Order: sequence, then C-alpha cells, then structure tokens
Amino acid sequence: MTTSTSEQVTYAYAVARAHPDLARSLTELAGVAGALVHLIAADGKEDGGGDIVLVVSQVPAADFREEGLRRHLEDLDWLEAVARAHHAVVEAVAARTPALPLRLATVYVDDGSARDMLRSAVRLFAERLDLLADQVEWGVKIYVEATAPADQATRESAQADPESAPDSAPAADITPGRAYLNARRRQRGDRDAVYRAAGRAAERVGEVARAYATDRAAHRPQQGVLAGDAGENVFNDAFLVPRGRSEAFRAEAARAGHGLAGVRVEVTGPWVPYSFAMPEDGTDDRAVRGGAP
Repeated sequence: MTTSTSEQVTYAYAVARAHPDLARSLTELAGVAGALVHLIAADGKEDGGGDIVLVVSQVPAADFREEGLRRHLEDLDWLEAVARAHHAVVEAVAARTPALPLRLATVYVDDGSARDMLRSAVRLFAERLDLLADQVEWGVKIYVEATAPADQATRESAQADPESAPDSAPAADITPGRAYLNARRRQRGDRDAVYRAAGRAAERVGEVARAYATDRAAHRPQQGVLAGDAGENVFNDAFLVPRGRSEAFRAEAARAGHGLAGVRVEVTGPWVPYSFAMPEDGTDDRAVRGGAP
C-alpha cells in the first residue's frame, strides 16, 4: 500500500484522569515528530471535560505504519528520539493528573479510531487509574562484573607463572597445559562466587519489596547495547511503591549490594508506572495496542 508523505495517523501517549486545566497546560507541548499534543475524550468533549481522556498527537503515517516502523526499529537514534519525546509527554501529563502510559508507538488510523478504543476500555482504564493513584514505579537492576573468557592471554599468563596454580603436583612438574586448566578452574570459581553474591542481592531486594512495595513486575535482563558497559545484567525488575514509602524503598534497595564483591545494584526512578499500566494477564490489552494498518 502506498502512503502519502503528508498522511497522518494518531499517536497515543497515555490515558489520564481529566483535569480542569489539563488541555490548557498541554497546549504548547510538542510530542513525537514535533507535533503538538491534544486530548480525546470518550464523550467527545475534546476540551478534556470527560472523566477519562486519551493524550495524542498526529505523526507521519509513513514512519509509523507497519513497513515504516519495521524499518525504523533498526535505527537506534530514531528510536531514542521517539522514546524521549514519548516519555516527556507522559511525564508532563502525570505531573498534573493520574496517568496510564501506553506502549511506545501505539498508533491509530485517526482520532475517531482512538476514541473508539477509549470508549471500549474506559471502565478498565478507570479501574487501573484508581488502583495506581499516588503510586510510583522504581526499577532495580543487579549487575555482576563481566568475566573475560579464557583466551590466549590467559594461557600465556598460566605458562609464565605455573607456580601460582593450586595443584597437588610440585611446581616444577606442572606443565603449561595443567597450569592453564588450573587458571580456568580459578576463573570458574570466581564467576560462580559472584553469581551467588548476585543471588543474595536479589534476595535482599525481595525483602525490601515485601516491606514497601505493593506490586512487582519481572523484566528480562538487558543485553547488548541496552546493558551498556556496566557488566552483565542478571536482575531487572520493577516495583510499584506508594509515594509516601518511595524514598525509604529507594534507600534500602540501593543497599542490597553492600558487602558483596563483584555485584552492583542500580535503582532508577521514580517513574510513572509504565510496568503496571495494564493487568499482568493482558486483560483487554488488545484495545490499546494500536490500530493503524
């Protein structure tokens, strides 16, 4: 299907509780692709007079329909720009009224389609907004120091210093091959110890969560570019915490790695509750995935 370069689709950022001055406060806010943000209400009151509203803007169809979006998913700079703009709009809305962030690149054919979605799921959205009122999300990641694989440099080191290898044979009798194997055993032992320490850190985070959090969402550990150079990410969970307990949760979770060699705990937030916007079982989640062809 050929798409005109001027054709637009509706990009949805969040569902929110209506607020008397929400529409006015967002008048000059630019979202993805620099387009100004506006509101859609289930009852058609686009000034935000309805109880539940959808925060949207217009974006180029060529970029956000299936073919264009698939092409852009390989462009990290483009993805970062979209993610930053998306997050900025969500944060601006959440600063004024309770909000449910929608997935990145949730798009609809037009405002009418977006309104139909809102109407079909308005009860679900109202329930989730009530449930998440005055709660924030914290992210906790645990990293272990990367262990380099045994390579030529490791073999050369073992050959150069065979006396350092813990072997029952006299040092003079240790062959380069045996020294290499001993070095590999030490390396595996160090690695296993660090993973055990990371497991202990995860247990400590769990204890903190039981004391302060109301919900928890497990995410896959990040790998490759997403993990950066911080080491190997072995734990990547999100926690829903009442705002009044937020600082206590952050402080205690950050201490989960103390005294554990080779382990680093990273706590980020507080965020709008992205990980908890929809029920875990995906109930009615089809309605908010977007409808642009």
